[in-house]
Amino acid sequence: MNFIRGVISGQPAGPQHSGVETIQKLCDRVASSTLLEDRRDAVRALKSLSKKYRMEVGSQAMDHLIRILQTDSADSEILGYALDTIYNIICSDEEDEQEEMQKQVDDVGAQFTERFIQDPENITLLLTLLEEFDFHVRWPGVKLLTALLKNQCAQVQGIILVSPMGVSRLMDLLADSREVIRNDGLLLLQQLTKSNAAIQKIVAFENAFERLLDIITEEGTSDGGIVVEDCLLLLLNLLKNNSSNQNFFKEGSYIQRMKPWFEVGDDNAGWSAQKVTNLHYMLQLVRVLVSPVNSPGATASCQKAMFHCGLLQQLCTILMATGVPADILTETINTVSEVIRGSQVNQDYFASVNAPSNPPRPAIVVLLMSMVNERQPFVLRCAVLYCFQCFLYKNQKGQGEIVATLLPSTIDANSISAGQLLCGGLFSADSLSNWCAAVALAHALQDNLTQKEQLLRVQLATSLGKPPVSLLQQCTNILSQGSKVQTRVGLLMLLCTWISNCPIAVTHFLHNQENVPFLTAQISENLGEDERLVQGLCALLLGICIYYNDNSLENYTKDKLKQLIEKRIGKENFVEKLGFITKHELYSRAAQKPQPVFSTPEHMLFDHEFTKLVKELEGVITKAVHKSSEEEKKEEEVKKTLEQHDSIVTQYKELIREQDAQINELKAQVASMTSQSEQMQATITQQLTQIQQHKDQYNILKLKLGKTGDQSASQGEGAHVNGLQSEELSQLREELEELRRQHAQQQTQLAEQDTLIASLKSEAAHSAEAAEGTSANAELLKELEALRAQVMSQAADINQLTESQELLRRAEAVQSGPGSVDNGVDMARVAELEKQLAAQSTEAQKLQEEVKGLNASRAGMEADLASATSTAAILQAEVSKLQQEVQESKKEQDDLLMLLADQDQKILTLKQKLKDLGETIEDEDDLDSKDQSEDDEDEEEEEEDDE
Repeated sequence: MNFIRGVISGQPAGPQHSGVETIQKLCDRVASSTLLEDRRDAVRALKSLSKKYRMEVGSQAMDHLIRILQTDSADSEILGYALDTIYNIICSDEEDEQEEMQKQVDDVGAQFTERFIQDPENITLLLTLLEEFDFHVRWPGVKLLTALLKNQCAQVQGIILVSPMGVSRLMDLLADSREVIRNDGLLLLQQLTKSNAAIQKIVAFENAFERLLDIITEEGTSDGGIVVEDCLLLLLNLLKNNSSNQNFFKEGSYIQRMKPWFEVGDDNAGWSAQKVTNLHYMLQLVRVLVSPVNSPGATASCQKAMFHCGLLQQLCTILMATGVPADILTETINTVSEVIRGSQVNQDYFASVNAPSNPPRPAIVVLLMSMVNERQPFVLRCAVLYCFQCFLYKNQKGQGEIVATLLPSTIDANSISAGQLLCGGLFSADSLSNWCAAVALAHALQDNLTQKEQLLRVQLATSLGKPPVSLLQQCTNILSQGSKVQTRVGLLMLLCTWISNCPIAVTHFLHNQENVPFLTAQISENLGEDERLVQGLCALLLGICIYYNDNSLENYTKDKLKQLIEKRIGKENFVEKLGFITKHELYSRAAQKPQPVFSTPEHMLFDHEFTKLVKELEGVITKAVHKSSEEEKKEEEVKKTLEQHDSIVTQYKELIREQDAQINELKAQVASMTSQSEQMQATITQQLTQIQQHKDQYNILKLKLGKTGDQSASQGEGAHVNGLQSEELSQLREELEELRRQHAQQQTQLAEQDTLIASLKSEAAHSAEAAEGTSANAELLKELEALRAQVMSQAADINQLTESQELLRRAEAVQSGPGSVDNGVDMARVAELEKQLAAQSTEAQKLQEEVKGLNASRAGMEADLASATSTAAILQAEVSKLQQEVQESKKEQDDLLMLLADQDQKILTLKQKLKDLGETIEDEDDLDSKDQSEDDEDEEEEEEDDE
């Protein structure tokens, strides 16, 4: 113990020992001591030596320390000493070491880290120790795990990822009430979430966003300290290039909680360095959510959320505020740029923002003034250019507004417009202003043929006493004067963008007789390295003149321009010069992302959108130059043929679509008619059943009436009729007259049905003579015949209903017999009614014969209709007529059903009244026998009278 105390206190305790020997003895003590206190003192002594003798302690004591963590987990003090010792071995906190020494130390730390994580159980053990609430265990454990992640990030991440509840245990550190552990926990999570999407998702779904935003709010948002910065760095790790977490952040309404971060007061003087850093990371966080590299859908939804919650408005307020540091202003401009990029609503709002000046000026104008001002910082000018590009990206409305400020009819001499600033920058003495203005104007024309044509109207006054020249001509004049490379590159990019895909602009450019000779001279010369890019752009411009040439100028047709290239430049040389553009080292940089990021103004040569144009046109221009006139003619003929073929195919496709629609419609109509037919058949069957039932009931009534008549003849009291019975009989007679009228109407309807059948036969004969038939039309004709059969069956039903009505009429006539005074007269009326019934029965038989004849004729019509070929229009008309007829037939059936129901009701009423009158209702046969007996009696009486 004295030896250990001497080591810890730094005082000699007997003979002096070297550091290696001391460490060896301490390691033996840790391994062999049975008392916890002895092991604790030995580990504490190793901790005190671990910084000075880092290599020795690490090589000799690492295994013993790990064993202490495994076996002595109940004692928090020895655990804390062991964790601190391992931390000192793996990570050195010395700040005064030289760079080479530091590199050597890092190598040592990486070696010991590799040794520690060889067994994954050590990391699992460390995660278990982090659950210990004791400060002396938890804090060293957090620092040690952070150091392990710094040295061997990927390996430690993999172990933690597969460890049960590994990430969840680390997330609990953010809820620790001790700030030092919470803050170091933030640093640990920063290292843990680096470049690992799986861990980032787990951390995000462990409610990390809510906790981090709460900490930022508690710490004072942008006015907070280093803790806010750590939270923002962790948020950036979680959201950058992680679409899942970005969507989770947006869906959780966390974007709305970012708005208070950007609330700045009127007094913006004296910003602390920490506040500048915090606000810088906050702006970066916004940009991560709306970065152009994200998926378009995710970016658009975040842009929409930022507009609706007022975040964009708050950023624009910072943009127009005074006293904002330059680097924050630059980053704010870049952030606003990406928030409005491609979003029409956000772009429209940005166009309406005015700067707080007198008079108020649009924010776009104020920003352009900074861009063309050579005294402004370079990064700020780049940011303004990016903002202008994003404002015009997929914004044809904004493009039209910018170009309109250059047109003669809209120029206001009393105010500065965006167009005036762009023209001023385009022709200023500063080459960077020339390039920026040219690129900005090119973006106003990007993918907008209308504005390219409108810009041809712009006229510029070069000097007093000279006529104005067009903007296109002025650009070519400056180009030919041999200005700086940056200026010429900017103007050539503007001209290429302007005349591409615009034959009118190509014609205007070729109309100037000096342009083509200048381009050919530039391309054919052997210039230095710096001029190669200019030669390549000149070749691209000339190639565009060939590819988009409409041959409206006789001197500069496609063939003549290609002949000119072949004679003065050479096709191979032309293609080689054209390839100088994509081979330039700055071309690939500009093609990577839309934001113009350049280390120096001299490197500002290519625009991102222009690189897309070059990639699109380089191949087609090369092909166009190598093609001969005959090949072009053949290609044009092939194109025309293909276009004609495509148009024909399109027409046939449309025709097929229309026919399919018609067929589907006809099928639907046929299905509907079939369903209606089935319903009608069911209804007719039901009606026939009811009619049969009524016939049976009627026969029973006839028999009962016959028996009652015999009894009434033998009884004198049957002739008694009171006033009430006479009144009822008169009412029954009126009802009988009403039934007769209804019968006449039914006869009329039957005649109309016959007429309809005849018209259908004539139409079918006419359709058979019209044209050739198809299988689809045959099906429609079959449906037509089915409908006609339905009409015939309805006619038969009408006949049956007529017979039923006649029988009912006879019953009513018989019913009036017993109550009359003169039975002979009534019997005569009954005989007359029977004669009428016989005549009507004969007429019904004739109608049935006619129906049979019609059926025979229908069979002949089926043979004729099988070869009939009516056109689609005639068939459609017939189907429409048949639909109307089916509706009318259905209506007639409904009327007949109503009539039949009324008749049933009346029969029941008549039966009841006859019973009330004391009459017995009999069948029809009994009534006939009764009528015969009465006729015999009448004849006998007449003979007696004659005698």
